[in-house]
Amino acid sequence: MDTARDSVESALELTPVDSHLHPEGSFDVSDHPVPTGREEIWRFTPLKRLRDLHGEAVYGAGATQVTWNTPAGVRVESVEGDEARALRGVSGWVPNDRFSARVLAETAETLLVDVPAELEVAEPVVVTLDGTDVEATEAGHVVLRFGRFAKAVVVLQHQGHASLAQVVEVVVGDGAQVSVISVQDWADDAVHLAHHEASVGRDASYKHVAISFGGDLVRMDANVTYAGPGGSAEMYGLYFADAGQHLEHRLFADHTAPRTKSNVVYKGALQGEGAHTVWVGNVLIRKIAEGIETYEENRNLVLTDGCQADSVPNLEIETGEIEGAGHASAVGRFDDEQLFYLRSRGISEPEARRLVVHGFFNDLIRKIGIPSLEEKLMSTVEDELAKNVLRGA
Repeated sequence: MDTARDSVESALELTPVDSHLHPEGSFDVSDHPVPTGREEIWRFTPLKRLRDLHGEAVYGAGATQVTWNTPAGVRVESVEGDEARALRGVSGWVPNDRFSARVLAETAETLLVDVPAELEVAEPVVVTLDGTDVEATEAGHVVLRFGRFAKAVVVLQHQGHASLAQVVEVVVGDGAQVSVISVQDWADDAVHLAHHEASVGRDASYKHVAISFGGDLVRMDANVTYAGPGGSAEMYGLYFADAGQHLEHRLFADHTAPRTKSNVVYKGALQGEGAHTVWVGNVLIRKIAEGIETYEENRNLVLTDGCQADSVPNLEIETGEIEGAGHASAVGRFDDEQLFYLRSRGISEPEARRLVVHGFFNDLIRKIGIPSLEEKLMSTVEDELAKNVLRGA
């Protein structure tokens, strides 16, 4: 047994693992070719609809207005010059695609949300990005920095008409308890290409929630690494795709420290001709990451014909000394037994379908922790259902 284990360990040390979970990063834009769509990380994305945000689009400024509130003790400010440059890659991440490298290289300003150590912020910090011109391609860099033992919630609210390439970096200090909620509630013509990168400190707790209901095309990468042992990451997502929409979420939990945890749960619904969702959940357990726990789950509910949901979980393990690792993925239609149960109690078919969809999303929505946002999301689900499932009811 020891001989077999030694052989496996030796192979891992001597032979680099050849997969897309081990990308070569670089801040130099020229090191990243323009994607063609044949690459593993781009194969699901309709590049022609990205308005060249992934390639050579000219990044302008001014078409997206940014506003925020400033709770006591928190610094929220758009910075530039040396301070902005010092924040490029502050999470310890090095870009592994062209658009991210371009955002860091070509944006003059950085929106900084800075929560000092040991500060407990009573109200959410809400940053609203309101697009006014879909023809103007833009780029934005956001840094959310939380000091040791800080407790805070930050909401990034995206709305209006925009074509936006965006990088969000999150630094969670040791022992901090942090939630970051990104809401993509764009108008129907918007395009949003985003990369979220988080570094979680020793014994820190990080919750990331991605909510995508609007936009013509939304693609978000949400990554997490660990700056020390004992860190925990919860990554939740909700999405609802209508006819013609493409909503794509890619997760990467990179266990770079021992005794760390990650829990991923994403749920989506689709309705209408050409609705397309993509979920790719990647977990890498590095050799150093002994004693970790990880689980990822994706569920998709197809409400009408003509939809497509792609769901791809990936798990790569470099050590056998783990507490647990697993994943689940499913794409399906309404549960006939649930519908039969409700119909047998005198509930009409449209109302039964409505209740099933609400139940599908409800448990995840209640994990957000902001009652006003939770109620808004339940109302948004109702509005989405009215477009198709409840039409004519």
